[in-house]
Amino acid sequence: MLRKLLFQQTPKAYRFLSTQSTLPLRNKGSVFSYCSSSQPEIPPSNSIEQLQDQPEKTISIDRSGLYNAPEHSHEPSTDSELVKHLKGIIKFRGGPISVAEYMEEVLTNPKAGFYINRDVFGAEGDFITSPEVSQMFGEMVGVWAMCLWEQMGQPKRVNLVELGPGRGTLMADLLRGASKFKIFMESLHIHMVECSPALQKLQHQKLKCMDEDSTTEGVDKMSRSTLAGTPVSWHATLEQVPTGLPTIIIAHEFYDALPVHQFQRGSRGWCEKMIDVTEASLFRFVLSPQPTPATLYLMKRCKWVVSEEVEKLNQIEVCPRAMDLTYTLAKRIGTDGGGALVIDYGLNGVVSDSLQAIRKHKFVNILDNPGSADLSAYVDFASIKHSAEEASDDVSVHGPITQSQFLGSLRINFRVEALLQNCKDEQAESLRTGYWRLVGDGEAPFWEGPEEQAPIGMGTRYMAMAIVNKKQGIPIPFQ
Repeated sequence: MLRKLLFQQTPKAYRFLSTQSTLPLRNKGSVFSYCSSSQPEIPPSNSIEQLQDQPEKTISIDRSGLYNAPEHSHEPSTDSELVKHLKGIIKFRGGPISVAEYMEEVLTNPKAGFYINRDVFGAEGDFITSPEVSQMFGEMVGVWAMCLWEQMGQPKRVNLVELGPGRGTLMADLLRGASKFKIFMESLHIHMVECSPALQKLQHQKLKCMDEDSTTEGVDKMSRSTLAGTPVSWHATLEQVPTGLPTIIIAHEFYDALPVHQFQRGSRGWCEKMIDVTEASLFRFVLSPQPTPATLYLMKRCKWVVSEEVEKLNQIEVCPRAMDLTYTLAKRIGTDGGGALVIDYGLNGVVSDSLQAIRKHKFVNILDNPGSADLSAYVDFASIKHSAEEASDDVSVHGPITQSQFLGSLRINFRVEALLQNCKDEQAESLRTGYWRLVGDGEAPFWEGPEEQAPIGMGTRYMAMAIVNKKQGIPIPFQ
């Protein structure tokens, strides 16, 4: 199933026909072309319906009967609680919501969000991540963290932070691999940034934690991992992690789940795609007739790229949450020292239309049964770089490089050879396929089993980027 997921093209739940614009975007100087209600426009796709303007430039939306059941009907609703919640938001506001707000509700709604009450990782879940493929991934990230700690001057106290730790597999493998380096291990206080209570429990179990009273200011409850005797704390956001200590931050497949705003270009400029409800009570895409708050982030993103590149695009995705998060962590690194490692799938440039939904290892419609599928989008690494550089003059950004280059430079090939010398035949096959999935490109050339089960390499699909305090020099392996 991994093979099908990795080979299939990113789905476009709704595609747009090309529209020739007579008002090209200008992002140099003070001119920026965006959606204006003075020039109504019908989009070139049946899947998107344009909200119309009144002559007085006010919005009029006919919603008669939109949420009312047929007269005398007592049929029970088949909508899930999350669907009812989303429709309720749209009804209460009297208008559509942004794609980003829809994405955030679908993934992290406190009662019915995709990540909140279930284990979505691994072969039995909805998708597979690198730490679930092989223990070597977490071990190599541990090597990177120890090398950075060395460059930092081996501080006696360090915050090791993981954003979105999933099951806790990466951190568990990191601790096991680094357990022999006592000075490094004794310096660590681990901080897991996780909003899902269900995943927090899994992480607690994976790290084999024992609870104890906290003596750290700003930390209400603390546990200690018996894997290496390291203190562990949980937080809902990065801002809750105590400051004042050098910090090493790991963000593996975290940025791709941050909500994105989507914009489509038309003859009136850039208009944000929104999500509304039809008279048949189905979700649909519409275009905003007015500039939205996210337009400010679109303008900011377009400042960082030459106008010729933007003019070739009919759609753009921007992620304000990623920009703000990067600003926050870069500020912290610039002040407290340390660094951040970002590993994810994405592009080193503007992202056009990448939002996708995955359920049980298959792509599905983004608007189909929200809450039952994972939503993710390509990471804009160029945006991360610019956001970090704007945040602090005391940080430097390195990469992105491919995951294959990153792991290869850390000598993952030596690690797999060492493991192969002390394993059984079935373990050897698992190690070889896991290694290929982490660093390979395409189907494994050594595979002799069924074609549909051939391991597919993720080595060039994923990219790695480091943000570090300048005083520490260039981090390994970005030299």
